[in-house]
Amino acid sequence: MKVFITRRIPESGINLLKKHHMVTVSKKDRVLSKQEIIDQAADVDGLLCLLTDTIDEEVISSLPNLKMIANYAVGYNNIDVSYATKKKIPVSNTPDVLTDTTAELAWALIFAVARRIVEADSFSREGKYEGWGPMLLLGEDITKKTLGIIGAGRIGTAMALKSKGFDMNILYVDNQKNERLESELDAQKTNLRDLLKKSDIISLHVPLTDKTRHLIGKEELDSMKKTTIIVNTSRGPVIDEKALINALKDENIFGAGLDVYEHEPKIPKEFKLLDNIVILPHVGSATKDTRSNMSMMAAENMIAGLNEEKPPNCVNPEVFG
Repeated sequence: MKVFITRRIPESGINLLKKHHMVTVSKKDRVLSKQEIIDQAADVDGLLCLLTDTIDEEVISSLPNLKMIANYAVGYNNIDVSYATKKKIPVSNTPDVLTDTTAELAWALIFAVARRIVEADSFSREGKYEGWGPMLLLGEDITKKTLGIIGAGRIGTAMALKSKGFDMNILYVDNQKNERLESELDAQKTNLRDLLKKSDIISLHVPLTDKTRHLIGKEELDSMKKTTIIVNTSRGPVIDEKALINALKDENIFGAGLDVYEHEPKIPKEFKLLDNIVILPHVGSATKDTRSNMSMMAAENMIAGLNEEKPPNCVNPEVFG
């Protein structure tokens, strides 16, 4: 069968797919438009796409032979899963494999913001360092502080567990009780309002839904301590960026660390002018091992789906009855 990959991914997955099917990879190293996907995937049986690709009803309905969609990401809000299900097309994602990697990046952002690492690096490179000073680039401590986890799923849990060495008090907000966090860290399940008020560090790990869009806005930011650090490695629209910009400008919170943005790949120019925010180009899963494992997982999902078997990571299993 024919498989189209919308952008080059690590060779491990491509090579596996080539053992089973005819594979074409987009020659453009950028995000494809919907029309480009439709044109290049017109007669394919399988579509391996990225989170940055919009695979909506228009795209799906324009690919008459489509039998399987494999997303190279954990999230799949870029795909109209309801319509794919209606058309009996399985959709898969790549969970678990990037859990620790993304959790590690959340910690990297926390340290970078708390100890003003990026700011200090620029300060040093610009030749401003003239010797130790008692008030030079003062940051915030992490040990023994309160860490608030919003969304205690796989990544949120892994992120919280990595706090063990810092003797932190853990609060979390989630639809379900997290037995592991409560037993290993004595974590407390609470509501969003209390978590925002009590936490010194807040880390976001929720999927993007109608309920989580702008979950953190002006009211939520105003309820935080002036020493609070907030990091987001989930989805950009979970935070109202305009409200965050104002909070950072007014120093209503200590700082923020972002790997995702409301209108990716656009990053507000205001963020680039502020010293109390660290901005990364969506690199949460960007390690060699993780990206290679994601490639293999997406390929394995595709192979199963095209063989009319339920993919290992199928997000719409109802397709199979």
